[in-house]
Amino acid sequence: MNHQRRKINGALAAAALFAPWAEWSQAFPTHPLRMIIPFAPGGTTDVIGRLVAQHLSDLLGQQVIADNRSGANGNIGTDLAAKSPPDGYTMVMSFDGTMTINPHTYRKLPFDPQRDLTPIVNVGQAALVLVTHPSVPASTIQEFTALAKAATSPLYYSSAGMGSTGHVAGELYASRAGIRMTHVPYKGGAAALQDLLAGQIQMLVTALPTVEGLIANGKVRPLAVTSSQRLRTLPKVPALGELYPGYEVASWYGLLAPASTPSAIIQRLNTDINKVLARPDVRERLDGLGVEVLGGTVEQFAATIRSDTSKWAKVVKDAGIQIE
Repeated sequence: MNHQRRKINGALAAAALFAPWAEWSQAFPTHPLRMIIPFAPGGTTDVIGRLVAQHLSDLLGQQVIADNRSGANGNIGTDLAAKSPPDGYTMVMSFDGTMTINPHTYRKLPFDPQRDLTPIVNVGQAALVLVTHPSVPASTIQEFTALAKAATSPLYYSSAGMGSTGHVAGELYASRAGIRMTHVPYKGGAAALQDLLAGQIQMLVTALPTVEGLIANGKVRPLAVTSSQRLRTLPKVPALGELYPGYEVASWYGLLAPASTPSAIIQRLNTDINKVLARPDVRERLDGLGVEVLGGTVEQFAATIRSDTSKWAKVVKDAGIQIE
Protein backbone atom coordinates (compact mmCIF):
# COMPACT_ATOMS: atom_id res chain seq x y z
CA MET A 1 0.00 0.00 0.00
CA ASN A 2 2.81 2.38 0.96
CA HIS A 3 4.63 1.44 -2.24
CA GLN A 4 1.54 2.22 -4.29
CA ARG A 5 1.09 5.54 -2.47
CA ARG A 6 4.71 6.49 -3.18
CA LYS A 7 4.18 5.74 -6.89
CA ILE A 8 1.07 7.92 -6.98
CA ASN A 9 2.79 10.74 -5.10
CA GLY A 10 5.75 10.52 -7.46
CA ALA A 11 3.50 10.72 -10.51
CA LEU A 12 1.66 13.70 -9.05
CA ALA A 13 4.95 15.44 -8.28
CA ALA A 14 6.18 14.86 -11.84
CA ALA A 15 2.92 16.18 -13.25
CA ALA A 16 3.14 19.24 -11.03
CA LEU A 17 6.71 19.83 -12.16
CA PHE A 18 5.76 19.53 -15.84
CA ALA A 19 2.57 21.57 -15.58
CA PRO A 20 4.24 25.03 -15.60
CA TRP A 21 6.16 24.14 -18.77
CA ALA A 22 3.02 22.80 -20.43
CA GLU A 23 1.11 25.96 -19.54
CA TRP A 24 4.04 28.09 -20.71
CA SER A 25 4.15 26.28 -24.04
CA GLN A 26 0.47 27.08 -24.56
CA ALA A 27 1.07 30.77 -23.89
CA PHE A 28 4.38 30.79 -25.77
CA PRO A 29 5.47 33.07 -27.31
CA THR A 30 4.63 36.33 -25.54
CA HIS A 31 7.31 38.46 -27.22
CA PRO A 32 9.56 38.36 -30.33
CA LEU A 33 11.99 35.51 -30.89
CA ARG A 34 15.54 35.68 -32.21
CA MET A 35 16.87 33.41 -34.95
CA ILE A 36 20.64 33.63 -35.01
CA ILE A 37 22.07 33.05 -38.49
CA PRO A 38 25.80 32.34 -38.07
CA PHE A 39 26.73 33.52 -41.56
CA ALA A 40 26.72 36.79 -43.47
CA PRO A 41 23.58 38.06 -45.24
CA GLY A 42 23.00 36.70 -48.73
CA GLY A 43 24.37 33.20 -48.22
CA THR A 44 22.33 30.01 -48.33
CA THR A 45 21.88 29.69 -44.57
CA ASP A 46 20.69 33.30 -44.47
CA VAL A 47 18.22 32.87 -47.34
CA ILE A 48 16.69 29.74 -45.83
CA GLY A 49 16.66 31.17 -42.31
CA ARG A 50 14.90 34.37 -43.31
CA LEU A 51 12.29 32.47 -45.31
CA VAL A 52 11.45 30.28 -42.32
CA ALA A 53 11.55 33.24 -39.92
CA GLN A 54 9.07 35.20 -42.04
CA HIS A 55 6.50 32.41 -42.19
CA LEU A 56 7.05 31.31 -38.60
CA SER A 57 6.34 34.89 -37.49
CA ASP A 58 2.93 34.70 -39.18
CA LEU A 59 2.16 31.38 -37.50
CA LEU A 60 3.32 32.34 -34.00
CA GLY A 61 1.85 35.82 -34.00
CA GLN A 62 5.21 37.18 -32.85
CA GLN A 63 8.10 38.43 -34.96
CA VAL A 64 11.04 36.08 -35.45
CA ILE A 65 14.01 38.40 -35.87
CA ALA A 66 16.92 37.22 -38.03
CA ASP A 67 20.24 38.12 -36.39
CA ASN A 68 23.37 37.54 -38.52
CA ARG A 69 26.45 36.69 -36.42
CA SER A 70 29.06 35.39 -38.85
CA GLY A 71 32.57 34.09 -38.34
CA ALA A 72 34.66 30.94 -37.81
CA ASN A 73 32.52 28.78 -40.11
CA GLY A 74 29.44 29.36 -38.01
CA ASN A 75 31.10 28.86 -34.62
CA ILE A 76 30.61 32.43 -33.40
CA GLY A 77 26.87 32.61 -33.95
CA THR A 78 26.26 29.01 -32.89
CA ASP A 79 28.23 29.54 -29.68
CA LEU A 80 26.15 32.65 -28.97
CA ALA A 81 23.01 30.56 -29.32
CA ALA A 82 24.38 27.78 -27.14
CA LYS A 83 25.10 30.28 -24.35
CA SER A 84 21.72 32.07 -24.62
CA PRO A 85 18.95 31.58 -22.02
CA PRO A 86 17.17 28.24 -22.63
CA ASP A 87 13.74 29.81 -22.70
CA GLY A 88 12.69 29.09 -26.28
CA TYR A 89 13.18 32.66 -27.48
CA THR A 90 16.57 32.03 -29.11
CA MET A 91 17.29 29.54 -31.86
CA VAL A 92 20.04 29.17 -34.43
CA MET A 93 19.77 28.24 -38.11
CA SER A 94 22.89 26.11 -38.31
CA PHE A 95 24.15 23.72 -40.96
CA ASP A 96 26.01 20.45 -41.15
CA GLY A 97 29.43 22.06 -41.51
CA THR A 98 29.24 23.79 -38.15
CA MET A 99 27.53 20.96 -36.32
CA THR A 100 29.24 17.86 -37.73
CA ILE A 101 32.47 18.89 -39.51
CA ASN A 102 33.83 21.58 -37.19
CA PRO A 103 34.19 19.10 -34.30
CA HIS A 104 36.82 17.32 -36.42
CA THR A 105 38.56 20.32 -38.01
CA TYR A 106 38.91 22.61 -34.98
CA ARG A 107 41.26 21.58 -32.20
CA LYS A 108 38.88 23.12 -29.68
CA LEU A 109 35.35 24.46 -30.06
CA PRO A 110 33.80 26.96 -27.62
CA PHE A 111 30.71 24.75 -27.46
CA ASP A 112 29.81 21.09 -27.77
CA PRO A 113 27.40 20.69 -30.71
CA GLN A 114 25.59 17.72 -29.20
CA ARG A 115 25.66 18.65 -25.50
CA ASP A 116 25.10 22.42 -25.61
CA LEU A 117 22.35 22.54 -28.25
CA THR A 118 18.98 20.84 -28.62
CA PRO A 119 17.73 19.95 -32.13
CA ILE A 120 14.38 21.41 -33.16
CA VAL A 121 13.95 20.38 -36.79
CA ASN A 122 15.99 19.72 -39.92
CA VAL A 123 14.62 22.20 -42.46
CA GLY A 124 16.16 20.87 -45.67
CA GLN A 125 19.23 19.80 -47.58
CA ALA A 126 20.90 20.96 -50.76
CA ALA A 127 23.68 19.69 -52.97
CA LEU A 128 26.55 22.08 -53.57
CA VAL A 129 27.56 23.39 -56.96
CA LEU A 130 31.03 24.02 -58.39
CA VAL A 131 31.02 27.29 -60.33
CA THR A 132 33.64 29.31 -62.16
CA HIS A 133 33.89 32.80 -63.60
CA PRO A 134 33.13 32.81 -67.36
CA SER A 135 36.69 33.98 -68.02
CA VAL A 136 38.11 30.68 -66.78
CA PRO A 137 38.96 28.60 -69.89
CA ALA A 138 36.89 25.58 -68.87
CA SER A 139 33.30 24.97 -69.92
CA THR A 140 32.95 21.54 -68.31
CA ILE A 141 34.19 19.84 -65.17
CA GLN A 142 36.40 17.62 -67.34
CA GLU A 143 38.02 20.69 -68.91
CA PHE A 144 38.55 22.25 -65.48
CA THR A 145 40.17 19.04 -64.25
CA ALA A 146 42.48 19.05 -67.27
CA LEU A 147 43.27 22.74 -66.67
CA ALA A 148 44.19 22.01 -63.05
CA LYS A 149 46.40 19.09 -64.05
CA ALA A 150 48.25 21.19 -66.61
CA ALA A 151 48.72 24.19 -64.31
CA THR A 152 52.25 24.81 -63.01
CA SER A 153 50.82 25.93 -59.66
CA PRO A 154 47.58 24.94 -57.88
CA LEU A 155 44.38 26.71 -58.91
CA TYR A 156 42.48 28.62 -56.24
CA TYR A 157 39.02 27.67 -55.06
CA SER A 158 36.91 29.12 -52.27
CA SER A 159 34.17 28.09 -49.88
CA ALA A 160 32.11 29.53 -47.05
CA GLY A 161 34.93 28.85 -44.60
CA MET A 162 37.73 26.61 -43.43
CA GLY A 163 36.29 23.19 -42.73
CA SER A 164 32.95 24.08 -44.30
CA THR A 165 30.99 21.56 -46.33
CA GLY A 166 32.17 23.36 -49.48
CA HIS A 167 35.78 23.04 -48.35
CA VAL A 168 35.43 19.31 -47.70
CA ALA A 169 33.53 18.82 -50.98
CA GLY A 170 36.29 20.62 -52.88
CA GLU A 171 39.04 18.56 -51.27
CA LEU A 172 37.12 15.37 -51.99
CA TYR A 173 36.75 16.36 -55.66
CA ALA A 174 40.46 17.21 -55.92
CA SER A 175 41.38 13.88 -54.35
CA ARG A 176 39.12 11.85 -56.65
CA ALA A 177 40.21 13.84 -59.73
CA GLY A 178 43.91 13.63 -58.90
CA ILE A 179 44.49 17.40 -58.96
CA ARG A 180 45.89 20.02 -56.60
CA MET A 181 43.93 23.12 -55.61
CA THR A 182 44.55 25.77 -52.97
CA HIS A 183 41.61 26.51 -50.70
CA VAL A 184 40.76 30.13 -49.83
CA PRO A 185 38.26 30.31 -46.93
CA TYR A 186 35.75 33.14 -46.45
CA LYS A 187 33.20 34.18 -43.83
CA GLY A 188 30.25 32.79 -45.76
CA GLY A 189 29.35 31.92 -49.33
CA ALA A 190 28.27 35.46 -50.22
CA ALA A 191 31.70 36.86 -49.33
CA ALA A 192 33.47 34.15 -51.32
CA LEU A 193 31.27 34.92 -54.30
CA GLN A 194 32.54 38.50 -54.50
CA ASP A 195 36.12 37.40 -55.19
CA LEU A 196 34.94 34.86 -57.75
CA LEU A 197 33.08 37.59 -59.61
CA ALA A 198 36.20 39.77 -59.41
CA GLY A 199 38.29 37.00 -60.96
CA GLN A 200 40.49 36.55 -57.88
CA ILE A 201 39.75 32.83 -57.59
CA GLN A 202 39.04 30.18 -60.22
CA MET A 203 36.29 28.18 -58.53
CA LEU A 204 33.68 28.46 -55.78
CA VAL A 205 32.06 25.46 -54.10
CA THR A 206 28.82 26.61 -52.53
CA ALA A 207 25.17 25.75 -52.10
CA LEU A 208 22.94 26.47 -55.08
CA PRO A 209 20.87 29.29 -53.49
CA THR A 210 24.00 31.45 -53.20
CA VAL A 211 24.57 31.48 -56.97
CA GLU A 212 21.16 30.58 -58.39
CA GLY A 213 20.49 34.01 -59.92
CA LEU A 214 24.04 34.40 -61.22
CA ILE A 215 23.85 31.07 -63.01
CA ALA A 216 20.59 32.14 -64.64
CA ASN A 217 22.06 35.39 -65.99
CA GLY A 218 25.37 33.87 -67.03
CA LYS A 219 27.63 35.65 -64.55
CA VAL A 220 28.98 32.36 -63.23
CA ARG A 221 29.31 29.00 -64.97
CA PRO A 222 28.17 25.80 -63.22
CA LEU A 223 30.50 22.86 -63.85
CA ALA A 224 29.11 20.15 -61.57
CA VAL A 225 26.94 19.46 -58.56
CA THR A 226 28.08 17.41 -55.58
CA SER A 227 25.20 14.94 -55.62
CA SER A 228 25.07 11.37 -56.89
CA GLN A 229 22.49 12.33 -59.53
CA ARG A 230 21.73 15.49 -61.49
CA LEU A 231 19.47 18.09 -59.94
CA ARG A 232 16.06 18.72 -61.44
CA THR A 233 16.79 22.46 -61.32
CA LEU A 234 20.10 22.03 -63.22
CA PRO A 235 19.47 19.07 -65.54
CA LYS A 236 22.34 19.89 -67.91
CA VAL A 237 24.95 20.10 -65.14
CA PRO A 238 26.63 16.75 -64.39
CA ALA A 239 26.77 15.27 -60.90
CA LEU A 240 30.21 14.43 -59.55
CA GLY A 241 28.74 11.09 -58.55
CA GLU A 242 28.44 10.29 -62.28
CA LEU A 243 32.17 10.77 -62.75
CA TYR A 244 33.36 9.45 -59.40
CA PRO A 245 31.12 6.65 -58.08
CA GLY A 246 30.33 7.06 -54.41
CA TYR A 247 30.90 10.82 -54.44
CA GLU A 248 28.00 12.60 -52.73
CA VAL A 249 28.03 15.70 -50.55
CA ALA A 250 24.98 17.68 -49.46
CA SER A 251 24.49 20.35 -46.83
CA TRP A 252 21.56 20.33 -44.45
CA TYR A 253 20.16 23.37 -42.68
CA GLY A 254 18.41 22.98 -39.35
CA LEU A 255 17.19 24.86 -36.31
CA LEU A 256 18.50 24.25 -32.81
CA ALA A 257 17.96 25.81 -29.40
CA PRO A 258 20.13 26.08 -26.28
CA ALA A 259 20.33 22.86 -24.29
CA SER A 260 17.85 22.64 -21.41
CA THR A 261 15.18 24.50 -23.38
CA PRO A 262 11.92 22.95 -22.09
CA SER A 263 10.90 19.96 -24.19
CA ALA A 264 7.35 21.31 -24.44
CA ILE A 265 8.70 24.45 -26.13
CA ILE A 266 10.95 22.40 -28.43
CA GLN A 267 7.99 20.27 -29.49
CA ARG A 268 5.84 23.36 -30.04
CA LEU A 269 8.50 24.90 -32.30
CA ASN A 270 9.00 21.60 -34.11
CA THR A 271 5.28 21.34 -34.82
CA ASP A 272 4.97 24.92 -36.02
CA ILE A 273 8.07 24.82 -38.23
CA ASN A 274 6.84 21.59 -39.82
CA LYS A 275 3.61 23.46 -40.59
CA VAL A 276 5.67 26.21 -42.22
CA LEU A 277 7.55 23.63 -44.31
CA ALA A 278 4.26 22.11 -45.44
CA ARG A 279 3.08 25.39 -46.98
CA PRO A 280 3.02 25.14 -50.79
CA ASP A 281 4.62 28.57 -51.29
CA VAL A 282 7.47 27.72 -48.91
CA ARG A 283 8.07 24.35 -50.55
CA GLU A 284 8.00 25.96 -54.00
CA ARG A 285 10.53 28.59 -52.96
CA LEU A 286 12.88 26.05 -51.40
CA ASP A 287 12.52 23.71 -54.36
CA GLY A 288 13.44 26.58 -56.67
CA LEU A 289 16.60 27.05 -54.63
CA GLY A 290 17.52 23.41 -55.04
CA VAL A 291 16.68 22.66 -51.41
CA GLU A 292 14.93 19.39 -50.60
CA VAL A 293 12.48 19.98 -47.74
CA LEU A 294 13.04 17.55 -44.87
CA GLY A 295 11.18 18.48 -41.69
CA GLY A 296 10.42 15.60 -39.33
CA THR A 297 10.87 14.96 -35.64
CA VAL A 298 13.38 16.18 -33.09
CA GLU A 299 14.67 12.62 -32.75
CA GLN A 300 15.23 12.25 -36.49
CA PHE A 301 17.29 15.44 -36.58
CA ALA A 302 19.34 14.33 -33.57
CA ALA A 303 20.07 11.01 -35.30
CA THR A 304 21.23 12.84 -38.45
CA ILE A 305 23.64 14.97 -36.42
CA ARG A 306 25.11 11.89 -34.74
CA SER A 307 25.52 9.90 -37.97
CA ASP A 308 27.01 12.81 -39.94
CA THR A 309 29.47 13.61 -37.16
CA SER A 310 30.72 10.05 -37.44
CA LYS A 311 30.75 10.09 -41.27
CA TRP A 312 32.85 13.24 -41.63
CA ALA A 313 35.56 12.09 -39.21
CA LYS A 314 37.34 9.96 -41.83
CA VAL A 315 36.88 12.45 -44.68
CA VAL A 316 38.41 15.28 -42.66
CA LYS A 317 41.29 13.10 -41.47
CA ASP A 318 42.08 11.89 -45.00
CA ALA A 319 42.00 15.48 -46.31
CA GLY A 320 44.31 16.64 -43.52
CA ILE A 321 42.08 19.59 -42.60
CA GLN A 322 43.00 21.05 -39.21
CA ILE A 323 42.22 24.49 -37.80
CA GLU A 324 43.96 25.94 -34.76
